[in-house]
Amino acid sequence: MKNTSLPTRVSLVISAAFLLTSNAPAAQSKWVYPGPLGKLVYQYTARGDGIPDFSYAGYEGGGVALPYVPAKQTVKPSGGDDTAAIQKAIDEVSALPLVDGFRGAVELTAGEFHCAGTLAIAASGVVLRGAGDGDKGTTIEMTGEPHLGLRIAGHLDQTSSGVETYITDNYVAEGTMTIHVAYAGNLKAGDTILIEKPVTQAWIDFMGMNNLYRDGKAEHWIRSPNLEVRRQIAAVDGDTLTLTVPLTDDYDSRFFDGGHALVSKVTVTGQLSQVGVEGFRFVAPARRVALGERAFGGVSIRDVVDSWVREVGLTDTTNGMSVNEGCARMTFLKDDVTQEVAVTSHAKPADFACNGTQILFDRCTGSGDSTFYIVTQAGQQGPVVALNCKFMGNGHIEPHQRWSTGLLIDNCEVPGGGIDLMNRGEMGTGHGWAIGWSVVWNSEAGELGMNQPPGSMIWSIGNKGEQSDPAFPVFDGGPARAALTPATVDSAGVPVTPESLYLAQLKERLGERAVRAIGY
Repeated sequence: MKNTSLPTRVSLVISAAFLLTSNAPAAQSKWVYPGPLGKLVYQYTARGDGIPDFSYAGYEGGGVALPYVPAKQTVKPSGGDDTAAIQKAIDEVSALPLVDGFRGAVELTAGEFHCAGTLAIAASGVVLRGAGDGDKGTTIEMTGEPHLGLRIAGHLDQTSSGVETYITDNYVAEGTMTIHVAYAGNLKAGDTILIEKPVTQAWIDFMGMNNLYRDGKAEHWIRSPNLEVRRQIAAVDGDTLTLTVPLTDDYDSRFFDGGHALVSKVTVTGQLSQVGVEGFRFVAPARRVALGERAFGGVSIRDVVDSWVREVGLTDTTNGMSVNEGCARMTFLKDDVTQEVAVTSHAKPADFACNGTQILFDRCTGSGDSTFYIVTQAGQQGPVVALNCKFMGNGHIEPHQRWSTGLLIDNCEVPGGGIDLMNRGEMGTGHGWAIGWSVVWNSEAGELGMNQPPGSMIWSIGNKGEQSDPAFPVFDGGPARAALTPATVDSAGVPVTPESLYLAQLKERLGERAVRAIGY
C-alpha cells in the first residue's frame, strides 16, 4: 500500500516549532531528559514510578504509516438522499474477501451528499474515503431527524480460560513492563492476559472518594469490583511476565484486603480491524441543543483495533468522535470538530471522547465554546496521546470521570480555555478523581488546572498558562474538603527538551524511520 496525503479544509496547525528538527528548547525536566549520548534518562520515585513510554499509542502500536487502500466502489451525489446508495456501496465492499487485511475503499466523489440516516461499517478492511473536506472536496449534509453520522462497530467477545494466576509483587510500579506471578507455567509469549486490579473500600478511602453526595443522595465513585486491562505477553521467564505495552496504573497490594490482582488468559474475538475513514466532512444543521434533547452526532467507534480516522471534519454535530473501551491502536490524524452553535445545558458535549487504549490524536483541531475538546472516560489504562492539537474557544481538555490513567498532552494549545487533570469531585454522579499517572508536556492553555491524586502523579512540564490547583467540587453546601495536592510542576512557563515527548520516545524505541512514517 502506498501512503498518500488527502486534501483538507483544515490546514496544518502545527508550525516549525513542533517539528522534531526544530531548535530544541534550552531547559530540561528532571523527570525525563536526553542524556549525554542522546538516550532519554528518566527519574523515578522511591517506589519505581516514573513517566511511562507513551510511544505505543497509535495505529498498529505507533510509528506505522497510515495506508492508502484502492477504491472498489465509487459513489456520486444524487441530488436527493444518498444514505442508501452509500450504504449499499459499503455493504458490497464489506462482502469482498480480505486480501492482506483489506477489502477495499468506498470512494465518495467531490460534491455535496445528503444523508438522513446513519451510515454503518461492520466489517474489517473497509475504508470510506472522500475527496477532502475543503470547499472542493466531499461534504455530507446531515438532514432529517437528529441522528448519528457514522457508526463503526464490531462486537468484542472475551472468553477466559479461568483465573490462572495472580500478581505476587507487593507493589507494581506504573510504567513497568514486567510483573511476577504465582505460576506462569501455562502462559506463553503471544498470549493475551486480563489483569484485574481490586477496587476495595480501603483504596476508595485512601483516595478520599468515600463521602460523595449530591442533591441529598449518596454518590459512588467506582462501582465495579475491579479495574481491568488487557495486555499481550512478550516473553515468559520462570514466573516473570514481560508485556508488550507498559502498564499505566500501579498495583499496590496494601489496598487489596488480602486479595490479589488476578491474571487470566483470555481470547478476544469480534473486533474490527483495518478500518479507515478519511477525507470528508459531516455538516449538521446549526441548532441549539439542551440536555436531554435528541442531537446530531458525529462518528461512533466501538470494538475496533488497528484503524484510523484521517482528515475528517465535523460541523455542529453535538458530540464529535467517540471511542469505546473495546478500541485499541488507533490514530486520529488532522481531524477537526467545529461547534458553531454552543450547547445550552451545563452538561457539555465532547469533541473527541476516548475510552480505549493506545489511541493517538495527532494534529487534530477544534473550535467552539462550552465543550470538552478531548475527554477520557471511566476506568481505562492508556497510553492515550494528544499530539500537536490546537483548540480555539472557551473549552477544555479534561479527563471526565472515575480513574483512567496514562494520558499524555504533548505540545497542545488551548489558548482560550483550559487543560484540566483534576479531581471532579461531586460533579456528574460522583466523577471524583478522573485521571492519574498522566503528563502535560510543552503545552499552552489559558488555565492549567491540575491536582495530584493520592499515591499517584500528575506531571505538568514545560507548560505555559496560569497554573492552578482546583478545589474539590462539592454541591448542596456539603462538608468542607481539605485542599488537594497540586500537580508536580516542572519548568513552568519554559518549554523543555525533548520538544515532543511522544516523538522522542518513538524515535528511541523504533528509530527515526518510525517518526518519518507518521509525518514528522
